[in-house]
Amino acid sequence: MRWAWIALLAGVTFDPALLREPHRDADGAFFTPWGQQETTLWDFLEWRFSRNAYDKSATPVVPRVANGGESLRQTNPGAELTWVGHATFAIHEGDDVVLTDPHFGERALLPKRLVAPGIPLESVPAHAFAVVSHSHYDHLDAETVERLPATVGWYVPLGLGDFFRERGRRDVHELDWWQSAKRGRWTITCLPSQHWSLRLGMGRNESLWCAWLIDSGERRYFFAGDTGYFGGFEVFGRELGPIDVALLPIGGYAPRWFMSWQHMDPAEALRTFRDLRARHMIGMHWGTFDLTDEPLDEAPRELGRALAKSGDDPSRVHVLAVGERWRVPQRSD
Repeated sequence: MRWAWIALLAGVTFDPALLREPHRDADGAFFTPWGQQETTLWDFLEWRFSRNAYDKSATPVVPRVANGGESLRQTNPGAELTWVGHATFAIHEGDDVVLTDPHFGERALLPKRLVAPGIPLESVPAHAFAVVSHSHYDHLDAETVERLPATVGWYVPLGLGDFFRERGRRDVHELDWWQSAKRGRWTITCLPSQHWSLRLGMGRNESLWCAWLIDSGERRYFFAGDTGYFGGFEVFGRELGPIDVALLPIGGYAPRWFMSWQHMDPAEALRTFRDLRARHMIGMHWGTFDLTDEPLDEAPRELGRALAKSGDDPSRVHVLAVGERWRVPQRSD
C-alpha cells in the first residue's frame, strides 16, 4: 500500500468525539485526530511521473457567462450565489456579500488560470467579508488579498492571521475548529475538515485547515473548502442544520490512490450532501486550475454519472457556469 491512514481503517465506525479532540502536536503542527495520511516525496514523484489513465488531449469545455458583478452593489431581496471559479463564490444576501476562498489571480503558484474569473475583482464591495479554508495556492492568493479593498473582513483558520496582517489587513479573525465569530447578523463558524497545509515560508501543517458554516440568521451555507470525505459530515448534518446550500468540491480527485484522503470525488461529494442533510448542493473546485489527472471538465460528467446511480433528486444538485448567478430557493420551495 503506497500510503496508510492511521486509525482510519475500513470498517471502523467514525467516533464523533474525535472532532473535538486536540489537533495540534507539541511541535506546533496541526493534525486530524481521526487519522493521518502518510505520504512521502516518492509517492508524489510516483504520481507526477506515472502514466495518466485519462486522455487530456481534448480542449476542456468550461461554460462561462458574462457578468460584470454590478448586482453585488445592489440590495438583493433574497439570496443568490455567483460562481467566480474554482472554490470562489460570492454569496449575496440583502446588502451583504460574502466571498469564499477568494482567488482572482492568474496562477495558483505555478498552474495558470484557464478560465477568467466570473466577475471582476473591482465589483466586490468594500463592506464584503471573506472566509478562507487553508493556505494552498489555489485557495489563498496573495495578489487577491492585496487587491481587494482593505476594508474587507477576513475569517481564517489558526496560523493564517499574520499572512493578512503582513499585507496591511487589519480586519482579520483567526478561528479554531468549533469557534464562531459574529459579524452583524452573521455567525461564522470554523469546522473540522480532512486536509493539510503547506506554503512557501510556512512549514507543513503550520496553519490549520477548515470548513465553514456561514449563517445569516435566515439561511445557512456550508463551505467545505478542500477536504476528503470523512465521518464528520454526518455529525454536522445532525448538529448544525438546517443547511440551505452546501458548496462541495467535486474536482481534483485523480488518481484516487494519491488523492482520496485529501480530495473527495463526485460520488463522495453526493454522499457528503446527504450526510449534511442540505437542501441544495453546488459543485466547485473544477474548471479553473489544472491540478490533477482528470480533465478540467470531467468532474461535472462524473457527478452526473454518480447522481444517476445515487437516486438523489437532481433538482437539488447544481453545477454552475463560471459567472452564473443562482438564486437560493425559499425553504418552502
